[in-house]
Formats: sequence, C-alpha cells, structure tokens
Amino acid sequence: MAENRYDIENAVNKREIYRYLGYGLKEPDFCTRVLVDKVLSELLHAIRPKNIYRLYDCKTDKERVFMGNLEIKSGNLAGNLAQCDTAALMAATLGIEADKLLQKYEVINMAEASIAQACGAACIEAYCNLVQEEIRLTAQEKGGKPLFIRPRFSPGYGDLPLETQTEIFRELDCTKRIGLTLTQSLLMYPTKSVTAFIGFTTNPDNCHIEKCKICGKKDCEYRI
Repeated sequence: MAENRYDIENAVNKREIYRYLGYGLKEPDFCTRVLVDKVLSELLHAIRPKNIYRLYDCKTDKERVFMGNLEIKSGNLAGNLAQCDTAALMAATLGIEADKLLQKYEVINMAEASIAQACGAACIEAYCNLVQEEIRLTAQEKGGKPLFIRPRFSPGYGDLPLETQTEIFRELDCTKRIGLTLTQSLLMYPTKSVTAFIGFTTNPDNCHIEKCKICGKKDCEYRI
C-alpha cells in the first residue's frame, strides 16, 4: 500500500476538467478558469490518496483471463490483455477527505460543486496514471525487460461485469488496506476511487492507453 507521495498537482490535466464541465475542446471563460484553479487547489490540499496493487502472471484465451487463482470471464478484457504476460490489479482512492469537500460545496455553492466533481474526476485519473507507471517500473525491474502499459480496464466497462468488483476487493483486501468500501449496489466509497486491471506488454505498438477503440459510442466528446 502506498500513500500520497505522488505529484498529482503537476499530473492533473486541466483540459480534462474543462471537458468534464462540458466545454469539449474549447477553453472556458476567464472567470471559470479562475474558479477551477481555486477549487482544484482546495481539493489537492484536502485529499489523502492511497493505493494498493498486486502483480500477476497473466494468460488469456478468447473469453477468459487467468491471473493467479483468478479466472475472469470477459472477451473485452481478454482482448485487452492478449499480449500481456504480466498484469496487475489496482485500487486507488482520493480518500474520504475528497468526499467531505465535495459535500461541503454542494451545500454552499452548486456551481462550485460541479467544478469540484470535475476536479475530483481529473485528480483520480491523474493519480491512477502515476500509480500505474510505478507498477510498470516494478514489473519491468522484476522481469528484466522493457514493458509498456495497456489501457486500464475497470469493472462495468465493455463486457466485464460490475460484479467483478467483489473479486477485486477480496483479492486486494481494499477495505482493510486503504479504507475503500463497496456498497450492496457495487458502488465504491469514497466515491473518487478506481479499481482496474492493468496489462503490461513488451510490444510498444500494443500499448495505446486510450480505450476508444473498444468503446462503441462514436459520438462521444472524449473520443480521440
């Protein structure tokens, strides 16, 4: 388990925040940018990020993924990890402090609450990017050969059922190790949290981190 030793502030992509706010590829007006900077600064000072991960040898067939004692049925995940001999399970959270700040904004100012939600989404994304790079370096050192990161793949995406969350929580002991809990409806708390499978390949041509080639939504504003 690792706590907040990552430079999330410099890793956050403000253009992602603007897109979450509905601006697409456009830049918002000056007042909105100032408000984003204010809310983002408060959030970065409040959060206490934590993560936990575990590396596995990985094998796949057309519809299944085998990682240690885990057998996951998902053709999309199997395709994502098809060229990966090594894969990881990861859980990451911004911590309960992020949720408390978001709740405070919802009471005080709904406009700032919307911005806080967008900032929170961008922060957890940036944090996950930093963590997965740390995992890559660990796997690379262990295997002794250069490795490249496949896209993170989370339960509920493609044909990977949301129920896979229970297996991830059990495997990583998320509640005990980083205080991340799972509701009966399979939602995570704190809310700004992510669980994911991450594959590592020796093929640099197979390391695209964008998920768009799997997603069937062609009119999405986030499509690259």
